[in-house]
Amino acid sequence: MKKFNLEIITPSKSVFNDSVVSATFPGTLGEFQVLFNHADLMSVIEIGRLRIEKDGETLLYATSGGTVEVKNNKVLFLAETIEESSLIDLERAKRALERAQERLRSENRSEVDFSRAEAALQRALNRIKVVEN
Repeated sequence: MKKFNLEIITPSKSVFNDSVVSATFPGTLGEFQVLFNHADLMSVIEIGRLRIEKDGETLLYATSGGTVEVKNNKVLFLAETIEESSLIDLERAKRALERAQERLRSENRSEVDFSRAEAALQRALNRIKVVEN
């Protein structure tokens, strides 16, 4: 199959830059896949799993969102955060999930930032899902 270039950058570093067969992103309206000669587009990426097919191998990443641009067989993903599945500490993700759930159940509502707690919950659930699938 024909390949295109995928580059992934976070605010702190370049994470990935290579030729790939496909990339499946978690878009705001659901997953979408990019293949060679995909139409140009820009999209917002949500918390979810990024799946990359490269040379017969599948790479899985947990991302907390960002933006992606597809143009002329070059894909640039500006990720807020991204973690390769093999580097995710499952036990740490489970502890983060428990902490977020506790915050959301808190009876002292004035001291809890619910939007931050909900985002932490979604990130932890995503990390667990990426590792376990």
